[in-house]
Amino acid sequence: MVAPEGIGPAAVIVAGETIEAVVPRDAAILDGLPVEDLGERVIMPGLVDTHVHINEPGRTDWEGYATATRAAAAGGVTTVVDMPLNCIPVTTSVAALAAKRQACAGKLSVDTGYWGGVIGQDDAELAALTKAGVLGAKAFLCPSGIDEFPSVDEAQLRRGMAVLAAAGLPLLAHAEIESPVEDDSMDPRTYASYLASRPERWELDAIELLIRLSRETGCAVHIVHLSAASAIPVIAQARAEGLGVSVETCPHYLSLAAESIAAGATHFKCAPPIREQANQDLLWRGLEDGHIDMVVSDHSPCTPALKQLERGDFGQAWGGIASLQLTLPLAWTAASARGVGLAQLYQWLSVAPAKLAGLEASKGRLAPGCDADLCVWDPDASLTVDGATMYMRHDLTPYQGQTLLGAVERTYLRGQLICEAGVPLGPPRGRELLRGRP
Repeated sequence: MVAPEGIGPAAVIVAGETIEAVVPRDAAILDGLPVEDLGERVIMPGLVDTHVHINEPGRTDWEGYATATRAAAAGGVTTVVDMPLNCIPVTTSVAALAAKRQACAGKLSVDTGYWGGVIGQDDAELAALTKAGVLGAKAFLCPSGIDEFPSVDEAQLRRGMAVLAAAGLPLLAHAEIESPVEDDSMDPRTYASYLASRPERWELDAIELLIRLSRETGCAVHIVHLSAASAIPVIAQARAEGLGVSVETCPHYLSLAAESIAAGATHFKCAPPIREQANQDLLWRGLEDGHIDMVVSDHSPCTPALKQLERGDFGQAWGGIASLQLTLPLAWTAASARGVGLAQLYQWLSVAPAKLAGLEASKGRLAPGCDADLCVWDPDASLTVDGATMYMRHDLTPYQGQTLLGAVERTYLRGQLICEAGVPLGPPRGRELLRGRP
């Protein structure tokens, strides 16, 4: 059992949908209760993934609530928070949030919350969105890739952060600010060219601006998908000041390296880019030192055609990696190879993301009063990635054929078994998670 009290043999007592207690394995309180013994498996809180692009309504051919949340359940993820793009309409108004909620009705296999978006809309519209149930709001400091979700400048960001601070909600930021690169005539088929086109200083410039505006406005800032390890000292200094700055990174930055990406392999494209092995090592150090708070998927699927594999042009291909079902084995495979244990993994995959979304009272922990969301898995079992057997809408994955450690065997949502041996069970049981509502 991986619980706040520590790791070791234990029993979790579930009453209805809630954890009543975590007790020693031989506790007398278990006498007379129905007991299921899971042997040497690990029982951990269900994963909380706060960075998922589900794309419904509007781009459901890319992904959708039914497929994405089934994939989540199969991967031991019991809570997701959906990003405000790439759906149509983007979730930047109360009406758009209502359209998204209507689209997901009856389709949720896991509990689901929503991020709003900051795109420079007027203060009243953003304030209304904060009262409609979103858990926070996201902004892009560079083009998002879709016209419906424009980037914001410094003045728009300052205004939006003031509104969010008043509502007590965090700003999530895609932290890249574009500036000229040294050579714009590089071969678009080589990954080295793509990497050079989005240098680390883009992330550093954006993070420095966000920290300054957090200091001005009092708004909590969350840096999504940190790729550039060179930004860690700046982040550490801001946190030492007491600023509300949190940081995530993703499995692809922790398990893939630029040096091994072949020419034309556009299914590896994401933004910010996957950087060199030396940078990956520093990201791991940032996690272990506590400067990076969490690991989430940034599940960002598209139709295979948009990856343009036949052309292999990194400049033209859509950026994004779909990995929602694989977060746990990807993270565990890389972590265990570095001697990182279950206690840290559970903090990164469950505890910290639940806190970011304001869900720590019910999600991310095996503790009395929390939802009985359980991920049962075997850390010694291996699996071979096959996109065709996964539940996301499309099977294109840069992890195809890789052998990973850490097989999810069962997923429980609020006390109900919703997935066993990788197969979702029964009708969808997920609920919406709206701020300020039970």
